[in-house]
Amino acid sequence: MSGDPRIERYASILVDECLDIQPGQQVLVMGTPLGRPLLEEVCRQLALKGAYALLRVTFNFSRFTPSWMLEASDELLAEPASLELDFLLKVDAMIAVVAPENTREMSQIPQQKLALLAKAYKPASERTLNGDLPWVGCQYPCPALAQDAGMSVGEFEEFLYGAVLLDWKAERERMQRYADRFDAAEEVRIVASGTDLRIGIAGRTMLVDAAGANIPGGEFFCSPVEDSAEGEITFSEFPAIRVGHEVNGVRLRFEGGKVVDASAASEEEYLLEVLDTDEGSRRIGELGIGCNPGITRYMKNTLFDEKMDGTVHIAIGAGFGFLGGKNESQIHWDIVKDLRDGGRIELDGEVVQQDGRWSV
Repeated sequence: MSGDPRIERYASILVDECLDIQPGQQVLVMGTPLGRPLLEEVCRQLALKGAYALLRVTFNFSRFTPSWMLEASDELLAEPASLELDFLLKVDAMIAVVAPENTREMSQIPQQKLALLAKAYKPASERTLNGDLPWVGCQYPCPALAQDAGMSVGEFEEFLYGAVLLDWKAERERMQRYADRFDAAEEVRIVASGTDLRIGIAGRTMLVDAAGANIPGGEFFCSPVEDSAEGEITFSEFPAIRVGHEVNGVRLRFEGGKVVDASAASEEEYLLEVLDTDEGSRRIGELGIGCNPGITRYMKNTLFDEKMDGTVHIAIGAGFGFLGGKNESQIHWDIVKDLRDGGRIELDGEVVQQDGRWSV
């Protein structure tokens, strides 16, 4: 046992509430050395469930090391390792614990190489997108994550547990009330400074994340109608973070559901490169609404930031097939918009949230 009741509770949320692990299941447990206390506790609790813990320790949050990715030829990247692909297609569940030494380590990998790898292992990633593979990703306190958040490790630890160790049953009931209102609507309108964006959600269902695929939970989300987005959204409050890149001032203009114009105050070339990854990378794969009461500030950490109470986020790229999403792409990039200062959400013309406060 870890000796820290918070770690034991954390592992229990992952094993029991997020995945409901059953006897005999083969569970991939992946993480970095800095996450060892949580990895050990997860493996212990899997044993008590009569399940197999298939531990894989990596140096970053990728299954592949940067040194291999940088030197591998395009031909090698494009052809999946048969043993690896077979393994990923056969595991019953996956738990990923992120505790990196350096959150920028992957920034040196060209987008072209990442796209080739994503395409090669698409059959495995589709298992998570279509709901076939139960999985959960989480983080463990470490210096790099604390530094990105502008906190000491101790402060980050307290913040993390404050966002994770919640009464998820009560949170689910609260968020479901909001989600039900979205399910009854046909169109969402997001209005804020530099933003007036309409997104169709008719026929699509919101999924409440309260101890689900990500911990911390605290959002509800859907895959919107692929050709419906019209208007503009400016992410002026927070930078968009992706594999070590920090893109400030992202602005996207949509017509017919597709980004037709884009700019950024920094790393604009990278933004445009990602948008040009494939046919589906200029469409919205996800619309999410942040609701976690324990997350009150930006941390340069998308796993937390997208759940921040009073925010919305869209993901450009792949949609969720199990939610009716049809958009296919090698990317899925969540970008967060703060609505707590002058922003609002409308459903079919009715204001349901103003300045981050609900009126339903």
